[in-house]
Amino acid sequence: MCNENLKENEKEIKESSVNNSADGRQEKSAEKEKDWYKRMAFYQIWVRSFADGNGDGIGDLYGVYDKLEYVKSLGVDGIWFSPLYPSPNADFGYDISDYKDIHPDYGTLDQFKKVLHKAHELGLKVIMDLVINHTSDEHPWFIESRKGKDNPYSDYYIWRDKPNNWDSIFDGKAWEYDEQRGQYYLHLFAKKQPDLNMDNEKVREEVKSIMRFWLDMGVDGFREDVINFISKKEGLPNGLPFIPAVNGMPYYKDGPHIHEYLGEFRQVCNEYDCFQIGEGPMTTVNSALKYVTGENKSLDMMISFDHMLADCLFTQYIHRPFSLIKLKKAFTKWQLALAGRAWNSLYLENHDHPRIISRYGSEYYHRESGTMLAVCYLFLQGTPFIYQGQEIGMTNIRLNSIDKYVDVSSIANYNTYHLKDSEEKRLRRIHLSSRDSARTPIQWNDSKYAGFSTVKPWFYVNPNYKKINVAAEEKDEFSILNFYRKCLSLRRNSKALLYGNYKEYYPNDPNVYMYERSYGTVSYLIICSFAKIPVKVTIPEKYIGKRGQLMLCNYPDRKQYIRYGDNMFQDLVRSEMCTYAVRHGMYRPYETRVYRFRID
Repeated sequence: MCNENLKENEKEIKESSVNNSADGRQEKSAEKEKDWYKRMAFYQIWVRSFADGNGDGIGDLYGVYDKLEYVKSLGVDGIWFSPLYPSPNADFGYDISDYKDIHPDYGTLDQFKKVLHKAHELGLKVIMDLVINHTSDEHPWFIESRKGKDNPYSDYYIWRDKPNNWDSIFDGKAWEYDEQRGQYYLHLFAKKQPDLNMDNEKVREEVKSIMRFWLDMGVDGFREDVINFISKKEGLPNGLPFIPAVNGMPYYKDGPHIHEYLGEFRQVCNEYDCFQIGEGPMTTVNSALKYVTGENKSLDMMISFDHMLADCLFTQYIHRPFSLIKLKKAFTKWQLALAGRAWNSLYLENHDHPRIISRYGSEYYHRESGTMLAVCYLFLQGTPFIYQGQEIGMTNIRLNSIDKYVDVSSIANYNTYHLKDSEEKRLRRIHLSSRDSARTPIQWNDSKYAGFSTVKPWFYVNPNYKKINVAAEEKDEFSILNFYRKCLSLRRNSKALLYGNYKEYYPNDPNVYMYERSYGTVSYLIICSFAKIPVKVTIPEKYIGKRGQLMLCNYPDRKQYIRYGDNMFQDLVRSEMCTYAVRHGMYRPYETRVYRFRID
């Protein structure tokens, strides 16, 4: 698109030295630390909705095995698997009943080993989800623990005769009375997800055993779920009574022994060539730095949440109009704070968030906004994660009844908050916020069930699969899918885009996100319009008069390209807006451009 010339970039990555010594020191440091994940991009697979390989309507490892060449073709270097373990699925895998096996719905340990072996043959690393804040209430540890105070598993969980006032994030109060034991157990999430007592040394030894089990098998690392919640304050004091859902968070987020316990787990990983990325809800920059820097560094990366709040307050359920300024502020804060000190994780979608085009982009300007959103984050400093279906621009599903949703948090929100609103208004909140939108079956083609399965899938297929699917986008050189491939190729072959310094321009512009990545004499200028109408873009003075090479643009060279026009009137409006923008030197709706400069 727009006179791309990616081969020119290959010279840059092969340069053996740079002009300034600081960049040279950075490169040597990277080699010394063997931080292989810095040059990687990961693809997240939520296996239940990825591909059904055995014809039962549920995604599985047989389907993953068959699709590994597709994953490799995207230009990624690794896979992050959401939980694959046996589970009653109260929270679809995040309630684990056996840490050392594979859920029967997904296959067997032998099948996982086949997937792992094939992935490694294709040059793909594999990381597993490690969920150790809680288990399922059907885990053998909990079954034994609830029998009484005089058994080896009694203190594997957090029991109290009298509960405090903490709320659960998912499911009412954070304490559930157990008739068999005659005490209350703590569950920060769903009732079927009792929290482990990480203060018990035996529990920490169990965690180390789990890690070694998978690392010995050949897994390359872990994404560690809500890892900053695993240490609770002694005495479990009452929380703030006027804050719903998270009133106890000051007493379990970044708890008193968190770095001590993670340090123990880090020692295990140091025995292997692997890496760890942590998920830390409500994590601030300063808090994150304590995990990913210094002598007591316990994680290689921390997943940030700030940039996912550009259209909501605290949670997607409390929706607000999208603010580009808020998004840019979050991106820039983390880029500058971690520069030279740590490494960012980059993402716009995962299993816990609605689809990004439906949030920050435009379903009307589907291709344009989908490609622009790819650019806005893939060229930041850090390791990108792409969630399944994101690369083809999958969008939110809108079901007409709460009874059709299966996500525990969506159902709890619907039945707990805004009860005086009409059913229509409450359902609209679910349309905007439900995690189920990220969990609809992947749209592989336009055949029945979107090519996900030969039988009715476990969950609803988004009706737009006829237009939005992998097969259609493979054939279309201007598709979102092929644009992601070009972005990842450009990133992979550029030292500036991998390691370069970050600088934002015009932070208060409500329509345009513009930033620079520079390394030695090479600079990239990345420009992203988030506007639905043509907008004027001002080039920074530094680049005026300089001749830059246009590496990427999401509008074809021909006058207009309509991929998903719904009717002649819409096509005409879209065409006229683009014609107007070109004539007046403006950026077209959701246009993005990436320029490469050499500045001596």
